[in-house]
Amino acid sequence: MNNKKQRYFILLFICLVASLLNSSCSSNSVAPVSTRSGNHDKQAEKVVAKARATPSKVVDKKKYHHIVVSGDTLFSISWNYDLDYKEVARWNNIKKPYVIHPRQSIRLTRPPTKKTVVKKTILADKKAVGKGPEAVKKRTKTVEPVKYARKITWRWPTTGKLVKSNSPISKKGLDIAGKKGQLVIASAAGNVVYSGSGLLGYGKLIIIKHNETYLSAYAHNSVLIVKEGDSVSSGQKIAKMGQDSNGQVLLHFEIRKNGSPVDPANYLPKTQT
Repeated sequence: MNNKKQRYFILLFICLVASLLNSSCSSNSVAPVSTRSGNHDKQAEKVVAKARATPSKVVDKKKYHHIVVSGDTLFSISWNYDLDYKEVARWNNIKKPYVIHPRQSIRLTRPPTKKTVVKKTILADKKAVGKGPEAVKKRTKTVEPVKYARKITWRWPTTGKLVKSNSPISKKGLDIAGKKGQLVIASAAGNVVYSGSGLLGYGKLIIIKHNETYLSAYAHNSVLIVKEGDSVSSGQKIAKMGQDSNGQVLLHFEIRKNGSPVDPANYLPKTQT
């Protein structure tokens, strides 16, 4: 074999060896790990992160229902949600004397208007027009007459310095500081429609109905003297002053007009007597 052929075979041998070495390196290298599980975990993390970043919805109680528990009354439920008891009674077809039962579902929003019922009422009224006294009687049954609130002479429920407490209900009325056991009187004549401690934030509470428009409330009492169903006169003793959740001795007093809190200072005399 001449030198030329010898060099040729040597080069060929080197190429083969190099090729085998490359193949061996490729086969001995670490195989890539499947990323399926890794991607799945990352996707799950993204979903969790998104859920955490999305603020939970604040439940608006007025859009739903209240389930009656022992001790509830239509007046206390309406008071708790700043609603007019007359409307709540109408929405739930509850007639006087507004009896409710445990586990009963109370609607807290106006039900959908049924146009068909409205049309029938209008037609019935049109037919009644011009048909004598009997027709007038039938019509008065379908059209409720307007009731006007009679004049109420308000008086201070107790005497003491007006203070600002840290209670969540403080802004809904007046906080009158005093001594524990100090007498609390009815701010006006009426009927006791609630006497108990079932309303969160009010402690021992009394609610008095004065007419179809006005209610008054006396909260944070130590002793309740009157009970539900009692008729009280203006100035009658109804409770003894207690303390709020912060330990401050005071009476929290509210006046509600058609379910909405109003400023008692606009109704009470300028001086405490």
